[in-house]
This record gives sequence, C-alpha cells and structure tokens, in this order.
Amino acid sequence: MRLASTLLAAPLLAFALPALANDSEAEWAVGGLVLKQNDAISMDAEELYISEAEVRVDYTYTNQSEKDVELTISFPLPPLPEKGLYYDYYRAMPDWDQLKFRTTVDGEEVEWTASDRAMIGGKDVTAKVETEELPVLWYGPADLPQALDKMPPEKLARLEAAGLIKRDSIYGTEWLPVWQVQRHIVRTQTFPARKAVHVSHRYKPINGGSVGGMLYPGPRNDYPEGLQEYRQRWCVDDSFLAGFDRRDAEMKARAPNGEAYYGETWIGYILSTGANWRGPIKDFRLVVDKSSPDNLVSFCMDGVKKVSDTRFEVRKQNFEPKGDLNILLVQWWRVED
Repeated sequence: MRLASTLLAAPLLAFALPALANDSEAEWAVGGLVLKQNDAISMDAEELYISEAEVRVDYTYTNQSEKDVELTISFPLPPLPEKGLYYDYYRAMPDWDQLKFRTTVDGEEVEWTASDRAMIGGKDVTAKVETEELPVLWYGPADLPQALDKMPPEKLARLEAAGLIKRDSIYGTEWLPVWQVQRHIVRTQTFPARKAVHVSHRYKPINGGSVGGMLYPGPRNDYPEGLQEYRQRWCVDDSFLAGFDRRDAEMKARAPNGEAYYGETWIGYILSTGANWRGPIKDFRLVVDKSSPDNLVSFCMDGVKKVSDTRFEVRKQNFEPKGDLNILLVQWWRVED
C-alpha cells in the first residue's frame, strides 16, 4: 500500500489488506515452509468466485504420474503488517480466524493446520525470533511493541543489531519488530496415480476499503498521482470514470436530500501461485460479483464478459497467471433526513 497517496484519497481509512492465494505445493525446508514447483500434478480446472462476502474456489487436479504422490499443500495468506506501516497502524491487523476457512477434498471436509512464520525480505527468520524468545505473531494480544519499551537497553541493542527491531519511522519513539508474519494454511494431500482430485475452499474475505477516495472529479484533478495508482492497481480507465460520474449523479438524485456519497471496497486474490503446478491451468473461470446493480467494479483482466446484473465472467484456456488480482468495488451510501 502506498500510504501517502491513499491517505490523501481517504481521510477515513479502513485498513488496506493484501490478497489471499491459490493453492501451491510446499515443503518443510530448513528454516521454514517453502512453496515450490510441482511437475507431477496438473491443475485441470479452477473455478473462482469472488464477492465482498464470500470467496469460493474449486480445483480439479490430476496426478499425471504412475504412482501415488503425497504432498504438503499450502494456502499462503498475505504477510502482515504491510511494508511501510508505522506504529499507529499495526493495531489494525486482521484476525485470520475470521476467515472461517473450510476445505473439502472430493466432497469430504479435511483438517488443516496453521503455521505462522516470521519473514524479512522473503527470508524466513522464525528460528532467530524464537531463539530470542519473542512471539512470532507480534501484533494483536501479544503487543510486542509495548513489551519492547520495557526491555533492558542491552537487549534492545542486540535485537537491533540482529535486524529484528527498529525505531518507528514516523515518531521515532517506539520500537517495532521488523519481521512480517505470514500464515500458511497447510494440509497433507494424497493424489492417486492417474486420477483426478477435486478440492474446494470457502472463506469469508477480510477486505480493505475507504470512505470516499480519488474518484470524485476534484480529487482526481488535484492529485493525478493518486488517480494513477487506481489506473495501475485496478485498471480504472476514462470510461470507468465517466460511468462513475453518471452513477454518482444518479445516486444523488435518488437520495431524498440529495446527499449520497461513495465508498470503496478492495478485494485481492493471489493468482500467481496457480502457476506452480505442472503446465498451465487448463480451464480457468473467474466470476466477480459486485453484489448490487448500483455498484461499480473494476479489475485488471482481459476478456471480461457481463453475465448478469451483478456478475462478470472471465474464461481462459491453458491459463498461466503472471500476476495477481486486485478488485475495486465502488458503493454508495446515503445521509438520511
């Protein structure tokens, strides 16, 4: 998240969350959990449904080898806090337990475990953190910044020298851990030789968003650098902006007192780990649901087709995702008399 432009856009800011992810094979390497490429299992189909209330993803995998394959499968959640955040923002981290994550394999619900890892610049430093007897999950109830303030100066100096803590970049008066916490939802999966396996995930996304934003004509003209972020992240174009202006006028005309304002919901999904299987995703289908005909939606993907008043569909064959999916949902609310 680029805090400078986002804060200009939204004085009332709800925390901007990164994306959730596709399944990927993992291994327990020295120092932590590592996602890796797999050359035996193909992803034959992926059906992905995304709305602000629910994410559903259904996979069909086939073991192309002549023997059963047992793998550790990880569904990685985004590392938190986001880079660049300072002391005031770490308290806004989401509780991943709110996802209500469920997985079924061939229709049967399966158990999974959660593994929290301490990450700095893509390197797993969990062992170093645990050696210092510090909590990996340092925000929330643990509130490690508060505990750091009470530690002896010599220990703080040692932790700083080890690259584990630093001064808060804004105020400079608080110590903050440097590492991000990445949770992996992990299960063991057996893929029978030459057979297909159907895997489904269901969860309630924890979305980011803002009250207001850069889409009104005034802010987008006054802060073109902020609007550029919308163009890059969500592929907002001039046609979308014209549609926003029309819809905003319509919503104000409908409001009894002429007062209607817009807000944004940000939804993300990591598609790129879907490229970790053997070959491309043979049959890919995405449905994005904007929930209400009055809402607007924008995201970066070609071949988008409107299939209902609220749903937009993308179909691809032999799909090799190169990037990830960010969705902008625009909604209006009224100030009632």
